[in-house]
Amino acid sequence: MGQFIKTTIESNKDRFINELFEFLRIPSISSSSEHKEFMIKTAEYLKERLIEAGAEKAKLMPTKGFPVVYAEKMINPSYPTVLVYGHYDVQPIDPIELWKNPPFEPIIINEKIYARGADDDKGQMFMQIKAFEILNKNNLLKCNVKFMLEGEEEIGSVSLEAFCKENKELLKADIILVSDTGISSMENPAITVGLRGISYMEVEVTGPNRDLHSGHYGGAVANPINILCNMIAKLKDADNKITIPGFYDDVVVLTEEERREYAKIPFDLGNFKHEIGISNINGEKNYTTLERTGIRPALDVNGIWGGHITEGSKTVIPSKAYAKISMRLIPNQNHEKIAKLFEDYFKTIAPDSVSVKVSYLHGGNPFLSPNNTKAYLAASKAYEEVFGKKPLGVRGGGSIPIINLFEEVLGLKSILMGFGLESDAIHSPNENFPIENFLKGIETISAFYNYYTES
Repeated sequence: MGQFIKTTIESNKDRFINELFEFLRIPSISSSSEHKEFMIKTAEYLKERLIEAGAEKAKLMPTKGFPVVYAEKMINPSYPTVLVYGHYDVQPIDPIELWKNPPFEPIIINEKIYARGADDDKGQMFMQIKAFEILNKNNLLKCNVKFMLEGEEEIGSVSLEAFCKENKELLKADIILVSDTGISSMENPAITVGLRGISYMEVEVTGPNRDLHSGHYGGAVANPINILCNMIAKLKDADNKITIPGFYDDVVVLTEEERREYAKIPFDLGNFKHEIGISNINGEKNYTTLERTGIRPALDVNGIWGGHITEGSKTVIPSKAYAKISMRLIPNQNHEKIAKLFEDYFKTIAPDSVSVKVSYLHGGNPFLSPNNTKAYLAASKAYEEVFGKKPLGVRGGGSIPIINLFEEVLGLKSILMGFGLESDAIHSPNENFPIENFLKGIETISAFYNYYTES
């Protein structure tokens, strides 16, 4: 069957890419109210593609936010059921001036598709639809398939928990299949067995009741931006260890043997630095770069602003200063507990010359998957068939909060079959996805279905 799938993909290559380009042209930025109509248009586009692929009951299901695109193909109730999850929303495009091309006008440069969402997650989700289409239209599908494609992943999947609870019966399945992660390289395929959780905060520091003239008041009144910078600096010590009391209490520390096994994952530090244009690395003392991004928690400022930030000068002491701060979490940390620890500590380190407001924007718990399940073994065989090498089980540094939600609400394990590369620049200007990865992704997912349904 493998050669037939490969030939079918190659003969449909241009059509698949053209359809993906149509998908990528729709600016589905969930965090922007200006893009609401485009979010609905994107969901409608997905529904039509699923119907063309052979899905039944394809429809848009309302939530308090953007709709979930649901579709299914039920072949036989006695067959296993795979529930495919993906998200059709994308990250904002700023800073726009750094893009090589307009982010919603996809182009191909050096066999890579450049566009916002090319990898995360439109390109990877589209692989799932095309694999389903090939199997379904050639009578090779040996299981039931359901699709649950949401539009709020990039803003914390705020409506998905309620949707899952309200539609638990509809979403019944044996496994959840997700393509929203990556591989180490084309020479080293990987299955993601772990993801870090996240607690995402916004802080507001207020000083005077209005912006003040920095000549009349400078040196006599607390400057909220200065204060905020000092407070942020106190969140880590000289060894880059997070200073929030209780932050590490629940952290699962790997044994030395486990760390030796983790070190076997191929990683080129020189290439890592070159790819992102840095001269040296930085992080928690006594841990490698790979450990810092996979098995250790992290805290980062994602944005900071206040006062006069547009062109030209304006000599003011601002009334307010703001920052967005994310914390990546590892087993067994709890995102709500960490959010509370952060809030308590951040308020205690504020001087009495300012007031502080801390808002919890969203979060999710870490994910860790066994590597001996039927789905994992099927995925492993699929990667080995297509890439010619057995995949590694790796822990990803990113977060997909809903993976734990699926287990808690739906009682389902997830298998994470990603095909992205670090060089794909997700969440950054010039996001891209190699055509080879897109096509091999379709092939590997098709092979997964074959192995998963073997008796």
